[in-house]
Amino acid sequence: MINVEDMPRAEMDGLLRRVGFCHLGCVDGTGRPYVVPMNFAYDGEAVYFFTTEGMKTHNMDEHPEVCLQVEEIEDAAHWQSVMVFGRAERLAQGVDVEHAMQQITKSNPMLAPAINRTQIDSWGRANRIAVYRVRPVAMDGRRAVGADSGSV
Repeated sequence: MINVEDMPRAEMDGLLRRVGFCHLGCVDGTGRPYVVPMNFAYDGEAVYFFTTEGMKTHNMDEHPEVCLQVEEIEDAAHWQSVMVFGRAERLAQGVDVEHAMQQITKSNPMLAPAINRTQIDSWGRANRIAVYRVRPVAMDGRRAVGADSGSV
């Protein structure tokens, strides 16, 4: 049997600083969940996203409550997962955007996949950049640490 245990806050912070990739969950106007993979940066106080406008930005602007799920998987018996809950805030102030971009470019200097060769989307619209901050209001982490030695 696999042992699953709670992660201390310091270990959750470590995973968030190390991984840099998550699944972002938000909801649309009908309450339907919308989940997308995202690159992010974490500075110990907030999570930052650099992205292009689209469904996720529309949803976050209309319904800012979001959830991020970050994981690191070695195998089925050895993994870690952290859930971060908070409000997505689109950044517009120069100082806030500058701090966010400093954090983001440390872990993702190419700003991929937001910056790519085609800056025109499938609808013919030019991609517009958006930067967000999520300050965690709650975090929850679990890890699997292998099997009990007494398991059958």
